[in-house]
Amino acid sequence: SSSLVAMHLACQALWANEIELALAGGVSAATTPGFYLQASNAGMLSSTGRCHTFDDRADGFVPGEGAGVVVLKRLGDALAAGDHIHAVIRGSGINQDGTTNGITAPSALSQERVERDVYAAFGIHPEDIQVVEAHGTGTRLGDPIEFRALRQSFGASTSKIGYCALGSIKTNIGHTLLAAGVAGVLKLVMALKHRQIPPSLHFERGNAQIDFESSPFYVPTTLRPWDVAPGVPRRAAVSSFG
Repeated sequence: SSSLVAMHLACQALWANEIELALAGGVSAATTPGFYLQASNAGMLSSTGRCHTFDDRADGFVPGEGAGVVVLKRLGDALAAGDHIHAVIRGSGINQDGTTNGITAPSALSQERVERDVYAAFGIHPEDIQVVEAHGTGTRLGDPIEFRALRQSFGASTSKIGYCALGSIKTNIGHTLLAAGVAGVLKLVMALKHRQIPPSLHFERGNAQIDFESSPFYVPTTLRPWDVAPGVPRRAAVSSFG
């Protein structure tokens, strides 16, 4: 999502002391039927009008509209100013997909590389991540590719299974395109605020190409407390394509 690219670039500039504050986000409004017609003709849309992310019924995404913006500052500056700090961005990363079979079939290897690079560069251990907000468009091909990358990047550091919630806000509000990334970020900020893990909608049976049972991930289908051991921070990650 271009909104996450904007956030990543802003974070890089903040960490390099090039700027003091940034507004980053994205807006997506369907003012004409153009995109809907193009996506429909390409067979990318769900025939049911529901986004079945990671579910065996996945058959495409649902277009959505939205706008989201975050105010970014260095943590020390925000603390000194007495700002209300909703969340802390520990690290971010971006890379290029290379040659693939098309926009609906991104490279699992490229995704795995950028995830592992972020964990290594910022000293993040995958076992400390309790929630992953996925790109999760609800396509039969794309969901397993994203899952494979996440499993490989986590599996390089842990053999623990079933501890990390995997969701997608696209099941709630659809694919907001240019605002999709920041929508996922805002979902996690609200989850952190309320200390609850929200459910992913329309999930009944996992995609046949995905092995949840031996992976670190599960799809939450009910609202549940976001519990952590004493002294352990709540930590989540956002995965997004653009």
